[in-house]
Amino acid sequence: MKLIVGLGNPGEEYQNTRHNAGFMAIDNYIDGANFKKKDNYMIVEKVINGEKVLFVKPLTYMNDSGQAVRKVMDYYKINLEDILIIYDDMDFNVGTIKIKASGSSGGHNGIKSIIKCLGTENFKRIRIGISKPEGDTIDYVLGKFSKHDLNNLYYVFNTINRIIEDFVVLPFEKLMSKYNGWILCLMVCLILNLKMEWRLTLVKMKYTIKCSCICFLLGRKALL
Repeated sequence: MKLIVGLGNPGEEYQNTRHNAGFMAIDNYIDGANFKKKDNYMIVEKVINGEKVLFVKPLTYMNDSGQAVRKVMDYYKINLEDILIIYDDMDFNVGTIKIKASGSSGGHNGIKSIIKCLGTENFKRIRIGISKPEGDTIDYVLGKFSKHDLNNLYYVFNTINRIIEDFVVLPFEKLMSKYNGWILCLMVCLILNLKMEWRLTLVKMKYTIKCSCICFLLGRKALL
């Protein structure tokens, strides 16, 4: 059994806010399935490639996320190596993600709470970039994504959907190797302000290239 937790704050006022990127990623994968309220979390059970996977959204608010994660793990007897946490991260630009096997909280209160409640930093995670704020951090993370940012997140969530599917069947080292190369590709495409379409016209160069070819060249090594 696997446990995938998206971090965020409950309530309509927090929908589509930067701090709720983890919730949004889970909702995108579940695609309309009904969550059930259980204790201090919402949960949906699915079967992926023959294995039961629990999708959880804590109801504790971000700063106490670890309480919900600990309760789910204890109730369902889930091993530490079988959990995956998805959350927002200001260290990466919007439209980029990073897969990690462990690490510190990086100042993220939700991750800080999980580390405290689990007694370890050694849990797997997907960090969703939300970019750094120019002003107040709290106002920024509780602010809503712009339409432009939401368009970029569409591609991120599609990638996370594939990561979730492979998380069930692949060793985590292979998972990181496979996807971190393509994540680099996505970062380059976004930095160059290229639209993720089959063809992109470069006026100055007077010919058309395929963005998928760029992605192939940058991510080729990760897929070998």
